[in-house]
Amino acid sequence: MAFGRGTVAVMTYLLLFVFIGIGAVVALVAALAALGAYLRFRRARIELQDRLATEVESLSRRTGELERGLAALQERSARLPISISGLQQNLSTLQVLTGALAASLRQAQAVLSYSALKTLSGSHLGKLLRVPPKTGGRPS
Repeated sequence: MAFGRGTVAVMTYLLLFVFIGIGAVVALVAALAALGAYLRFRRARIELQDRLATEVESLSRRTGELERGLAALQERSARLPISISGLQQNLSTLQVLTGALAASLRQAQAVLSYSALKTLSGSHLGKLLRVPPKTGGRPS
């Protein structure tokens, strides 16, 4: 069976269109797989962000309790008849470190609030991340 030039050209074009169609289907399948992977990644990132925010909030609450307990201990140590300077120094150091931890946790809460960071302007972001000044010579 002999084919003419026109028939060979038509078959060549038909074969090219088939390959193009197969390539388009493969690209569509790959795009759907990539979209599914992105949606799973996004869901996992949101869950992780929520969990981190919850943990930081819990740590912040515990740090606040620790700060209040330290302040009470420092007051009690000041009322002791015999001044225990080592204990007072350790309490003061611990209080300063706890204050720094509280400030860091406040900043971490602000950073973890992704939706708040998206909607805030630069000036609000600066206010959000600013550490309040210490008053009265005692760490807060």
